[in-house]
Amino acid sequence: MSFVERHSLWSAEQKEAALRLRKIVEERKLEVIRLSFPDQHGILRGKTLVASEALASLESGCTITTTMFAKDTSHKTVFPVFTSGGGFGMKEMEGAADVLMVADPSSFRALPWAPGTGWLLCDVYFADGRPVPFATRNLFRSVLEKLGKRGYDFVAGLEVEFHIFRLDDEKMSPEHAGQPGTPPDVSLLSHGYQYLAEQRYDQMEPVLEILRRDILALGLPLRSIEVEFGPSQCEFTFSPGKGLEPADTMILFRSAAKQIARRHGYHATFMCRPKLPNVFASGWHLHQSIVSRASGENAFASTDGGEVLSAFGRHYLAGLLTHARASAAFATPTINGYKRYRTYSLAPDRAIWGHDNRGVMVRVLGSPGDPATRLENRIGEPVANPYLYMASQILSGLDGVDRALDPGPSADTPYETKADLLPKTLREAVTALNNDPFFRDALGAGFVDYYVHIKNAEIERFHAEVSDWEQREYFEMF
Repeated sequence: MSFVERHSLWSAEQKEAALRLRKIVEERKLEVIRLSFPDQHGILRGKTLVASEALASLESGCTITTTMFAKDTSHKTVFPVFTSGGGFGMKEMEGAADVLMVADPSSFRALPWAPGTGWLLCDVYFADGRPVPFATRNLFRSVLEKLGKRGYDFVAGLEVEFHIFRLDDEKMSPEHAGQPGTPPDVSLLSHGYQYLAEQRYDQMEPVLEILRRDILALGLPLRSIEVEFGPSQCEFTFSPGKGLEPADTMILFRSAAKQIARRHGYHATFMCRPKLPNVFASGWHLHQSIVSRASGENAFASTDGGEVLSAFGRHYLAGLLTHARASAAFATPTINGYKRYRTYSLAPDRAIWGHDNRGVMVRVLGSPGDPATRLENRIGEPVANPYLYMASQILSGLDGVDRALDPGPSADTPYETKADLLPKTLREAVTALNNDPFFRDALGAGFVDYYVHIKNAEIERFHAEVSDWEQREYFEMF
């Protein structure tokens, strides 16, 4: 009996998908298959196997080391993995032991930009069949299951801003290697400040067309391509998806965009605010709604002509606002991302909502009886791990429903309305998460401690570096 069968890891649909993918690999004569899992930062890690070995591992799993879960954003291992418990307090995590990547057959794709290459998204398990608790796709699935037990599904649409630059110097001399390595030198594809101008779109069209073609060939639900306000900045939007789908879409889109761009001499970056003159910050606006499994009806849609949202929707909205400070560590998980929260900047700086107002944290879209009624949370940065971001949204919203919280009135002056301010730094956000009893209960104290440890390691490295600002400020004066 295989590992998958022994632990009942695949649904009937996944078993059928496994049969289909075997046929596709044979018919298209694919030579290699990439097995990847999304790590704690929302970065794909994994192994590439020759096709025959990949197919043989479908139901038995593929080993990877547990140290993949111990790394910060510089890829440094920040847990003492060779001590008792490996720094996790778990025997299974010590000594850089192995865990198993098990493919999700329904995720299978052939990569348009890599000839002869297939791709599979994986979940990660211990040898006894237990999900690794630090694997964020596993965590998000458990949150979706809790929502499903209430009779609901999560629906999300994505608006993702990012930059594409011309790659001038890859910085590939040996002295450029490191943890992290030296970033590349780039130049602009377009000037900014002409939001949605067709001329600017046409300047970026050659690379945008390359991305469009391959993103659609992947089967991702691409909806629109736009030029944003900043230089070399664009936005891709995706149609709403249900359950795991939108998070998987975000993971694959980011990885695909970077790989495709690089192969054609460009550098795509989802970093919120690159350190380049005149460049604007990028955000990730998450459109979300909750729908009934029984009827398919939108639980946010109001039947009251005087209200934009149903009572369920208002309580859910209130939950997002109530837990905004602690959940910011998931929505904006980098030091750089907090440079986006600026007053009068089309980015939020406090936990408020408004009806069709782009200055608030949560923009309510829809009208009484509108089945497309939804909440657009504008707090996120494009690098956020989508599984953690979306899980934190569902958990926060359901807490608002359970406690019948009131979101208060719509904010017509978002940068003047009295409300809890969003964290100004990653340190402040991580502290808010660490001290929040709700997320400790909802996600488990072990996961919160794990996430806080990794983020604090990133913060400590940042504070250990002497910045350009410090050199200018103090070197001559003192």
